[in-house]
Amino acid sequence: MLTYTFRRLLTAIPTLILISLIIFLLLDLAPGDPTASLPLTIPPEVREQIRQSLGMGEPVHIRYLLWLKQMIWSEPLFYLSESIGWIDAPDEARLISWQTRAPVLDTVFERLPQTLMVVGLAYVVGVLIALPIGIISAYKQYSVFDQAGTFVSMIGFSIPPFFSGVLMIILFTVMMPKDSFWWFPSIYDTTLVIDSWEAFGKQVRQMVLPVMVLALQTTAQISRFMRASMLDNLNQDYVRTARAKGMTESVVVLKHVLRNSMIPVVTVIALGIPAIFGGAIITEQIFKVNGIGQLLIVSIQGSDVPMVQTLTFIFAVLIVFFNLIADILYGILDPRIRYD
Repeated sequence: MLTYTFRRLLTAIPTLILISLIIFLLLDLAPGDPTASLPLTIPPEVREQIRQSLGMGEPVHIRYLLWLKQMIWSEPLFYLSESIGWIDAPDEARLISWQTRAPVLDTVFERLPQTLMVVGLAYVVGVLIALPIGIISAYKQYSVFDQAGTFVSMIGFSIPPFFSGVLMIILFTVMMPKDSFWWFPSIYDTTLVIDSWEAFGKQVRQMVLPVMVLALQTTAQISRFMRASMLDNLNQDYVRTARAKGMTESVVVLKHVLRNSMIPVVTVIALGIPAIFGGAIITEQIFKVNGIGQLLIVSIQGSDVPMVQTLTFIFAVLIVFFNLIADILYGILDPRIRYD
C-alpha cells in the first residue's frame, strides 16, 4: 500500500502541472482588464503602467512559470518560515491579488475557516443522515420509509441550491415571526465572536440554513448510492450462507453486507468533498457567508486573475488528493484488493 501511495503521489505531480497550465491559459485568454474597476479619469498611460507593474507585459510562458514557482515553492516556504522559524523566507515577491494588493494565500486562509465551518459541518451532517437512510431503505425495500427516502432524494437532486436557498429564506426568515424558535437569520455574520453561550447560540442559528441547503444535496446523492449498493449485496450468495449458519440479521447486515456495500460509496463520499466546495460557491453568495466561494465570485467579477487561478488550482488539488484517498480506502474495506 505504501508503494502504491508513493507511486500515485508521483503521478499526481505531472497531472497537477498540466491542470495548472490549462487553468492559466484559459484565464489568460479570457476577456478582462485588471484596471477595469479603476476610475475612468485615470489616463491611458497610467493604466498601462499599472498593467506593467502587475506583470502583464511579460510573455505568457514567463508569467506561467513565475506563477507556478510561487504556488508550489515560494508560498509554502513563506508559511514554513512563519510557522517554524528556522527556515528563511524566500527573497522574492509574493503572489499578490490584483484587487486587494494583499498576498493571495493570506486572503484564502483568512476565508477558509468560515467555509470549513459551514461546508464541513454540512457534509458531515449529510453523510450521517444519508448512510442510515440508504441502509434502511434497502433492507426495507418498497416500504413507506423507502418511498419517503426516495421522494426526499429526488427533491434534493432536482432542486438547485440557488432555489432551495431562497426557499429556505422565505420559509424560515421572511414568513416566520422573529420571536419564533423556527426563525433563522438569512445573512451570515462573519464578524461574530463566540465568547459566550449566547454568541454560540447565535452562531448555531445562523449556520442552520446554509447547512440545511448543502446537506440536502449530499444526503440525496449518497443515500441513493448507499441504497443501490446495499440492494446489490443483499441478494448475494454469501448473505444466504451467513443466514443459513444462524447469524443474526444485525451481524449479516452491518458486518458483512455493509462493509462490501461501502466500497463504491467510498468513492462518492471522497470525491464529494471537493464537489461540495464548488456547491458552496452559490450557497455562500445567497447567505452572505464570507468564505472561499464568495471570494471566488468577487474575484471573477473584478478580473482578479491571480486569485481565481489560485482558488481553481486549489480545487484541482483537492480532487486529485481525494481520488487517492478513495483508492486507499478501497484496500482497507476490501481485503481482496491489493495494490502492491
